[in-house]
Amino acid sequence: TLLQSLASKHSDIASLFSIGKTVEKRDIWCLRINTSAKDQKASDKPGAVYIGNHHAREHLSNEVPLLLAAYLLDHRNDADVKKYISTLDIYIIPMLNPDGAEYDIKTGSYKWQRKNMRVNSDKSIGVDLNRNYDSWFGGQGTSHYPSADTYCGPSAFSEPESLAIKNFVGARKNLKTMNSYHSYAGTIMYPYGGNDGPLPNAKDNQAVINIAGKMAAACGYEPQKSSDMYVATGDTCDWAYDAAGIFAFTTELEGSGFYPGAAIIEKAVTKNIKAALVMMDYTANPHK
Repeated sequence: TLLQSLASKHSDIASLFSIGKTVEKRDIWCLRINTSAKDQKASDKPGAVYIGNHHAREHLSNEVPLLLAAYLLDHRNDADVKKYISTLDIYIIPMLNPDGAEYDIKTGSYKWQRKNMRVNSDKSIGVDLNRNYDSWFGGQGTSHYPSADTYCGPSAFSEPESLAIKNFVGARKNLKTMNSYHSYAGTIMYPYGGNDGPLPNAKDNQAVINIAGKMAAACGYEPQKSSDMYVATGDTCDWAYDAAGIFAFTTELEGSGFYPGAAIIEKAVTKNIKAALVMMDYTANPHK
């Protein structure tokens, strides 16, 4: 795979490890890039994490972080990239939901699969991983009907994929920023998504507005508060901020649908690399 070849080609600064297994026992791979610590070894450098493919059919959300990883390593000697690789601890998890993504494409005709591949009590398939986090779990913007696309699951972190992110974050106190990729809207969203209020800490609230604005300016997207699109509880970014103080953003990638075709990839990736580098620029000091 591309991740494996990147890790072996750049083994002095890159390492690949699994953060856990899915419902169907696939590994959830993470590529780590920095100049000092490999695999799961602790680091005190400020950490940035990029996550793709919570939702199976959002295939562009896998391509962007995957090609971000390739860009960082191919451009490791560019001044700005070199600075981030040497001063930060960068994690890229391109595919959180490989089960669902594989199911969505394997027959050659798309299945519109959003959720993971959990077999529910009523024999329907899947939990919405981006409603399964412990942040106002099971509230507005989720469903308690297993067959629904926004089914939140029986309890927070009931799914091995979201639990893997919980454990990953819990083991890394150095994480400062997060970007979770979705599609499609062309927006960079900041918390909260689960309620209409601002972050309780005014300084943090100003920081997420500022960083989202700078990221959006870099890629030509619109910055907005997540709940201004719609209120959705149990999402990754609200939880990451509340549980770990991580400045967490949701990038809704561009396009006119879930299956925009391969022609869009290069343009979307190029823009979003710019936004990803902006987030890195704020990782050491989000309040700057």
